[in-house]
Amino acid sequence: MSLESNLSTILNNVRQSCEKVGRNHDEITIIGVTKYVTIERAQEAVDKGIKHLGENRLEGLLEKQQSLSEDPVWHFIGSLQSRKVKDLIDIVYMIHSLDRLSLAKEIHKRANQPIDCFVQVNTSGEESKHGLHPDDVHSFIEKLAPYTNVRVVGLMTMAPHVEDEATLRSTFSKLRMLKDEIMAKQLDYAPCSYLSMGMSNDYQIAIEEGATHIRIGTKLVGSK
Repeated sequence: MSLESNLSTILNNVRQSCEKVGRNHDEITIIGVTKYVTIERAQEAVDKGIKHLGENRLEGLLEKQQSLSEDPVWHFIGSLQSRKVKDLIDIVYMIHSLDRLSLAKEIHKRANQPIDCFVQVNTSGEESKHGLHPDDVHSFIEKLAPYTNVRVVGLMTMAPHVEDEATLRSTFSKLRMLKDEIMAKQLDYAPCSYLSMGMSNDYQIAIEEGATHIRIGTKLVGSK
């Protein structure tokens, strides 16, 4: 199917999911994940109105950022090595994978202004997934206070690649509850009002559970 058709389907699904739980679809940011597609396909996504693009590798982000005729809003969604922060910090809008103090320290050192970050949390318990254990999130965020160039805008998680709806909902609802707890603290450096969760196979459930940023790859731009 064409990218235009894919986008139309996703927008319709987003509206339906929001209506189901009484949310406004304008609350949802769709991030087109372009890590598996060509520069030409990424350009087509931008041309069709996708304002936010996500990459999980610095090299892929730099290549596309330098080649696209219009500059979209870039999100870094992959595991980030501290040594690569210096090359990323000036071109990325949000980092979705803050998961350790050494990375926060490097972001703080390299940034000229506060950088919006999602703290990555492993709410599924899968050993293959990156992210903090849910029990460690509160103390981790408290330790970020000295790093004034790091602003925790929300939490991020990745659900298991399964069909079981109860498992998916549990993964997402755990993150939402954590987000609400941190948000209630009213920390200046950690407003924590966003949830980055939901991908091609589970974004509708994620929206119903509170997602504000969904990361869609194959269902939107394809895989090559």
